[in-house]
Amino acid sequence: MRRRNLKKQKKIIIISSLCLLLCLCVGYAAFNTQLSLRAKGNVKDNSVTIEDLKDLVVTEGDGLYQDEYESGRYFYKGANPNNYITFNNETWRILSVEADGRIKIVRNEVLSNRSFDFDLENSNVWETSDMKTYLNGEYLESITANKDKIVPSTWSIGGLTYDNDDLAGQIADENGTQSQTASVGLITVSEYLRANTNTELCGNLSLNNSNYSTCKTTNWLFKGTRYWAISPNASSSDGVFCVGSNGSLRGSNAYDARAVRPAITLSSDISLSGNGTEDSPFIIEE
Repeated sequence: MRRRNLKKQKKIIIISSLCLLLCLCVGYAAFNTQLSLRAKGNVKDNSVTIEDLKDLVVTEGDGLYQDEYESGRYFYKGANPNNYITFNNETWRILSVEADGRIKIVRNEVLSNRSFDFDLENSNVWETSDMKTYLNGEYLESITANKDKIVPSTWSIGGLTYDNDDLAGQIADENGTQSQTASVGLITVSEYLRANTNTELCGNLSLNNSNYSTCKTTNWLFKGTRYWAISPNASSSDGVFCVGSNGSLRGSNAYDARAVRPAITLSSDISLSGNGTEDSPFIIEE
């Protein structure tokens, strides 16, 4: 009887020890997995490549969307997506990730009002405009940080018609004429439209202008002040489209003084830190 009790006690001790060992192994594995996941997350938070941004693509809400009109392009859409980036020691916003991996950014705050072109002709032609001269001369010279990351690019400057309800056709018209290489430009009308998540009510020029009071609430490019786009009015020689203070897209005479919101394209081989929020914007790593 005593031997049976001893054997029983030994079995209990052995089973208990095995259970304890198993728990320790499982606990260590779980702990080790958590460490690995945290480490991976921290690395990505601290260093983000342009390719990493594409992993953040969404299909609803504010964020980065794959463009349905131009293959390989991605646009930040919504009222306030996490696309803040520090450039030239200022706050800018990422507009798009281009097909070749470059990123296009726009200044968060507008510059003072000035004419698109103030010579006697009041021309809406970007190539000969005072706006292009200013942005790629005096303004470019004022940039003191991250200037080496700028990639001179061509800009879509094709003319548009009012009340256009075919965004694909409008983009083709914009892209139909390309500028000479320049370091600084402005956004196109279609880029403004593509920053909106409400495609049902705001998905083309005609819809946006019919529903501007609603459309401005789901478009981060709206600023509440009138600023120049790069797109000329195809029906006149002196008309240039502006983003309106009410969210509509209307033309102004090239001589008129409107706010300026510079756009710049950055190299595809940069790395970023931060998470893109207003409080923790992306920082270009040197």
